[in-house]
Amino acid sequence: MLYSVRHTTRFQYTAPIAESVTEVRMQPRSTDYQQCSVFRLQVRPQARIYTYTDDQQNTVHHFTQPGVHQQLAIVAESEVLVHERPPLPAALPADAWDRIDASLAGGEHWDMLAPSEFTTATARLAQLARELSVARRADPLTVLLEINHKLHRAIAYDAASTNVDSPIDEALAHRRGVCQDYAHIMLALVRNELRIPCRYVSGYLFHSRADTSADGASHAWLDVLLPDLGWVGFDPTNDMIVGERHIEVAVGRDYSDVPPTRGMYKGNAGSELAVSVRVRLIQDLVAKDEPFESDGGETPVYRSTAQQLHARYAETLAAIQMQQQQQQ
Repeated sequence: MLYSVRHTTRFQYTAPIAESVTEVRMQPRSTDYQQCSVFRLQVRPQARIYTYTDDQQNTVHHFTQPGVHQQLAIVAESEVLVHERPPLPAALPADAWDRIDASLAGGEHWDMLAPSEFTTATARLAQLARELSVARRADPLTVLLEINHKLHRAIAYDAASTNVDSPIDEALAHRRGVCQDYAHIMLALVRNELRIPCRYVSGYLFHSRADTSADGASHAWLDVLLPDLGWVGFDPTNDMIVGERHIEVAVGRDYSDVPPTRGMYKGNAGSELAVSVRVRLIQDLVAKDEPFESDGGETPVYRSTAQQLHARYAETLAAIQMQQQQQQ
């Protein structure tokens, strides 16, 4: 499946700020099952964008805006080809648990096994583990499929219940959460109770009507490292195995490793964040003769001319000068 992805992010500051430094993880990965053929990143105010690859082979873009500004807009556009993955076996061999333990003895993937900021064991997690019968039995794949299904039923999806960086106990206390909560809780169960290396995956989902998760936002799931199969993706939010509707962007220990945006700024101001994500099949765009870069009134800031930008900066500087005069 060939997808067009548009990820728009806006930061609106409550007062002018003097400088901002931003790091972005929005470029889809190229793996055995997907290839990112096109990626474009636009930022306003304009800035020179630099790129590096982190220790998990995620592509990271970063930029600095030294001038005074009161909003930051980021648009990432991608074209990604996602292939169908081979079907999973009905179960793994009887020696699968022993093979997992043998692989851990060498210290490989230790970072995806150790508890992290959002996957540390808690009393509520231990209670859920008992409820869901999370323990080493049968074979690893069978147990993981059960957890994926049971966790989907145990937690109600509620977009207003938590934030992307909420601790797992917040979702466990109310049994409500978003995709990041489902992923973090299952990561914590697999790492702490089953002792299998697993990683957080940030990405996108091409939605169908049957999906639980909300459309128009980024998505999250987890990969578990299994003998003979490698990294296998589980999506407990939607009670499914990761397939050709999932677009992988970045992997890490948990959300704190791979947020889509991370940054800091100078200034005595708060900020508000607005995000929208659109994932569409390119064949549908072609059939409808629609442009690949459709603004639809979604991001008017990108139509600002250089003259308008300079005028906005002048207004911001005048506001700062007025504040300084009032404080004297």
